[in-house]
Amino acid sequence: MKMIKTLVILIALLVCHQVLADGTNKQVEVTTLSIGERVVLQSEVLNENRVINVYLPHGYSNVLLKKYPVIYLLDGSIEEDFIHIAGLVQFGSFSWVKMLPDSIVVGISNVDRRRDFTFPTHNERDKQDFPTTGHSQNFINFIESELQPYIDERYSTTSSKTLIGQSFGGLLATEVLFKKPHLFDNYIITSPSLWWDGESLLQHTPALYTSQKSVFIAVGKEGEVTERTARELYDKLKVLENTNTSVYFEYLKKQDHGDALHLAVYNAFKKIFEQ
Repeated sequence: MKMIKTLVILIALLVCHQVLADGTNKQVEVTTLSIGERVVLQSEVLNENRVINVYLPHGYSNVLLKKYPVIYLLDGSIEEDFIHIAGLVQFGSFSWVKMLPDSIVVGISNVDRRRDFTFPTHNERDKQDFPTTGHSQNFINFIESELQPYIDERYSTTSSKTLIGQSFGGLLATEVLFKKPHLFDNYIITSPSLWWDGESLLQHTPALYTSQKSVFIAVGKEGEVTERTARELYDKLKVLENTNTSVYFEYLKKQDHGDALHLAVYNAFKKIFEQ
């Protein structure tokens, strides 16, 4: 009898909890909230599946004539930078803001960012600390030969492409700019890890290009090496600047390595797109 009473009490408490959960006895409809698509792309170049998160602007339709520029985001998983960068793109494209056009955001989720974002190093300490590194060329090939063609085929895109990278992602974005600048029109490089391999990337001469480019470099209060190399990158590109290139630099003195990206991207959008 005691067990039956206990069971009755538990059932009563459960019913009460269910009623109080929404505060009323009214029916509540819960549906999935979606801001785009999650794509699992099988990569032959990388020999693995890669998760791609795609933000589609409000009213997007690939059957209409309207086409959209594409913003590619490194560190683009849901748990990383995808949601808040997509939010910046949405906000910036509001009609009362007009900071940038309606755009598609392609967030590339990581499998091993140290492997994918770094070129081979001669520094023995780097090799010990980061044993999987040195395969950025494969990752760049993946972007060029598989990811970009897929995005252009599946979605209604213009030819305009922007790349956003921070930290090791900033190192990769710089490598792409130096070696294959034609892959993107705009580069947003934040807190780049240019210390990699004894700062060797800064010794390279960027590949020549004739198309219009915009490069925005930002760094926070992140220590002597990171701040110095970011500014050296800006100085190097500024010397090479021509009528086809716009180069910007910003020191975010109130930000550090952990929170520089969001403000940097916001300011980059204003400089690059708000004309």
